[in-house]
Amino acid sequence: MGLIKVFSGSEILANALRIKIEEIGVNTVVKNNIQSARMAGFGSFNQAVEIFIQETDFGKVNKIIEDFRVSI
Repeated sequence: MGLIKVFSGSEILANALRIKIEEIGVNTVVKNNIQSARMAGFGSFNQAVEIFIQETDFGKVNKIIEDFRVSI
């Protein structure tokens, strides 16, 4: 199995969702393109923070993700 992207957005929203997912015991991988761009000397204005989870955990977090998207 592999990783699947479940969210792409601002750093603040990504951190809020990451906390909700990890509260139920599911590990996340966060790819922060904002930090990467800044360290390389570039700016970034896109939806630059992505959250990934294992495919096998998707069933556990699907409801959390959907509720989060509706709330924003």
